[in-house]
Amino acid sequence: MNYNFDEIIERRGTGCVKWDEAAEGIIPMWVADMDFAVAPAIQEAIRQRAEHPVFAYTLVGDEYYEAIISWFQRRHNWTVAREHIIYTTGVIPAMSCAIKALTMPGEKVVILSPDYNCFFSSIRNNGCEVSESVLQFNSETHRFEVDWEDFEARCADEKTTVFLLCNPHNPTGRVWKREELQRMSDICHKHHVRIVSDEIHCELIMPGHTFCPIGTVDTDAIVLNSSSKSFNTAGLQIANIICSDRETRRRIDRAININEVCDVNPFAPLALMAAYNESEQWLDELNEYIWGNYTTLCDYVAEHIPTWKVMPMEGTYLAWVKIEGCDSVATYCEQLTEKAKVWLNPGTMYGEESGKGYIRINLACPRSVLLEALTRIARVML
Repeated sequence: MNYNFDEIIERRGTGCVKWDEAAEGIIPMWVADMDFAVAPAIQEAIRQRAEHPVFAYTLVGDEYYEAIISWFQRRHNWTVAREHIIYTTGVIPAMSCAIKALTMPGEKVVILSPDYNCFFSSIRNNGCEVSESVLQFNSETHRFEVDWEDFEARCADEKTTVFLLCNPHNPTGRVWKREELQRMSDICHKHHVRIVSDEIHCELIMPGHTFCPIGTVDTDAIVLNSSSKSFNTAGLQIANIICSDRETRRRIDRAININEVCDVNPFAPLALMAAYNESEQWLDELNEYIWGNYTTLCDYVAEHIPTWKVMPMEGTYLAWVKIEGCDSVATYCEQLTEKAKVWLNPGTMYGEESGKGYIRINLACPRSVLLEALTRIARVML
């Protein structure tokens, strides 16, 4: 590897949510950011801009859109038109604006549960009802799969207007196959349900799997993406909404302005361009390292933590782990924080029923940190 993902970077004292919210001595493996230095090209782009002493309102130029279009064409064989792109401050604000534009209060939004916790809040904050189609673990294929009968029944509900997709899926780690996305699209079109797809993890793909943008399957889908998760720049606050329909774009753009999330800072567009134009090798090596952390987790758990069952991770850097014989994963995680000094997420954050018995572990850290955390957990489990 050309990049040192084993480097320990001290993040305490930097206003870091992940580390500074954790008490001294605790290893935080909860919130989804990485403990790795960003790609050198991103650092250099920020450094050069910081040398200019004025940080005023920012104009997003043509080169920004060109970077996005080039990236998705060469990386995912997806042709994105310049006029289809709307920028905003983050994927969650983008999600809320899309829901606001496409729904009326009291309508239903279908999700595949367990699901990213902000899906629930974004839907409810817009006055809509969450309709959870629970994913089923298939012991033969060894992956979580859609309950197609239940999914279609929820889409057929006359109150349902939107399907909010997580692609790749957080927290289960599924990377949806093209045929699965096509089936989702067919069902949604049949019942006049619009698809909004959060694809922020789309570059974090493990060996043997290929990411398929929903936009290559369904041109009517609204896609939310950002370079922030894959390149560890979430604090810079930028994301994109890709929408081919002019009227829907107008409505989303109006929602963005109503919610005042239309302006970005002067560093964010530069970081995206440096990521997409100059940091592809860094990303490829990052995925190799994360896969190494995942296999390390699996090997360690198999030998030392018999009550854990690690689910397959096809994408993201978030391991989904089943805890055998656990009545309350919230209490379980609290005890691990107290006794092992390791902070993990209880699965019930992602679905009160569908997340029961599961925990989520952030693997985007140096391997030595992961092994120290696992050693602490195994010690208190004995």
